[in-house]
Amino acid sequence: MISHFVDGKPWTGGSVRQGEVYDPATGRLTGHVPLASAADVAVAVDAASRAARAWRDASLAKRGAVMFAFREIVNARRDRLAAAITAEHGKVLADAAGEVQRGLEVIEYACGIPSLQRGAFSENVSTEVDSYSLRQPLGVVAVISPFNFPVMVPLWFVPIAIACGNAVVLKPSEKDPSAPTLLAEWFAEAGLPDGVFNIVHGDKEAVDALLESPAVRAVSFVGSTPVARYVYQRGTMAGKRVQALGGAKNHMVVLPDADLDLAADAAVSAGFGSAGERCMAISVVVAVEPVADDLVSRIATRVAEVRTGDGRRAGCDMGPLVTGAHRDRVTSYVEAGIAAGATAVVDGRGVEPAGERDGFWLGPTLFDHVTPDMSIYTDEIFGPVLSVVRVASYDEALALVNSSEYGNGTAIFTNDGGAARRFQHEVEVGMVGVNVPIPVPMAYFSFGGWKASLFGDTHAHGRDGVHFFTRGKVVTSRWLDPRHGGVNLGFPTQS
Repeated sequence: MISHFVDGKPWTGGSVRQGEVYDPATGRLTGHVPLASAADVAVAVDAASRAARAWRDASLAKRGAVMFAFREIVNARRDRLAAAITAEHGKVLADAAGEVQRGLEVIEYACGIPSLQRGAFSENVSTEVDSYSLRQPLGVVAVISPFNFPVMVPLWFVPIAIACGNAVVLKPSEKDPSAPTLLAEWFAEAGLPDGVFNIVHGDKEAVDALLESPAVRAVSFVGSTPVARYVYQRGTMAGKRVQALGGAKNHMVVLPDADLDLAADAAVSAGFGSAGERCMAISVVVAVEPVADDLVSRIATRVAEVRTGDGRRAGCDMGPLVTGAHRDRVTSYVEAGIAAGATAVVDGRGVEPAGERDGFWLGPTLFDHVTPDMSIYTDEIFGPVLSVVRVASYDEALALVNSSEYGNGTAIFTNDGGAARRFQHEVEVGMVGVNVPIPVPMAYFSFGGWKASLFGDTHAHGRDGVHFFTRGKVVTSRWLDPRHGGVNLGFPTQS
């Protein structure tokens, strides 16, 4: 049994409900995870509330020291953490190692909390009156993270929230819970006081309990757009600060002057990495004519070389999908695309994987002649399905991207600097790549989309993260001396 982690130790909770955890590469059941009840969540929130009162008063030096120690532990055990990701998610080990690295970068950013949380001071804003600003922690905050990045997404939020002086309750995905539980154990080893970081496993009941708890002041969420919208509405109605990152349908525009080999490499890498289970995956290639035939041919040649198999085996490029149910859902989109008249250049349903037959396999699938009315274009599939849409001009490509309900990530491939600059200015998307297919920002910038890809006005990590997990306070002070001027009922002004 994979336990909750509450008040500095493993805890089984009182709920009798359990979820099943599988090895996606074999299809075998590998464990069970408790599904927290509302009462279980209340225990974790109460532990966090007690811990938050003392942790907010911990010095910046103490908080930074814990972050440095945690960083060293995660760095030293990165291979173990990557293996835990692969065992339950299925992504290949190299991809899992990359996830750990990106998470480490946010931990390293949080190590700079003494500078990041620094306020401002102005002397003599009026005669012998000083004014200064502070940023103080919120108290207890919740993080609800998805299955596709069981380490990186929690680390977008948790280190910054803790470094800012908050206590955290994390509700990770019940599909791959072991890796985030390791993070909790390692935080405790790094010297984090009991109760400052807690994990409750669960489903909608646990999510609703966090959204309704009056002690939880803020919620960070990553997941599908319908659930992100739900979390944002429920959380804000309860008076909480909410950042809810939703789904995506990311377009990669390829102009006629682009390096087509570079574009083809990028399309395959960004479309099929992690079996397409990335919110920043490229799922639509927008080919500006007359390059479509050539580009599709080059992509298909590369797809044929992608080896699907057990992520722990050498030479495998793409692993299985996370569950059998999700594999079946993605497969239904392949069938729908064919029925709608798209050309299946590569059909991943017949893949011969390097792995056990009962794994949750679906090979890379490439569709050409996709139109915007097809479900494979409109819906976030979240699997290894890449669609090519042909357009006649840059303006048509831009209009296609901007008409999408999503606005998470996009890319343009071109050797024309003017076209690239125009695209980055005109496109209605939060993260833009120029000859970079997956423009995930570094930790000292912020991650977040536009439109239905983000509910709330604050992005993840970077300065936005520090701002989200703190609230501002401005102090105006005067230390009186015997020369004070007495009573004055006029509105205070500078003098």
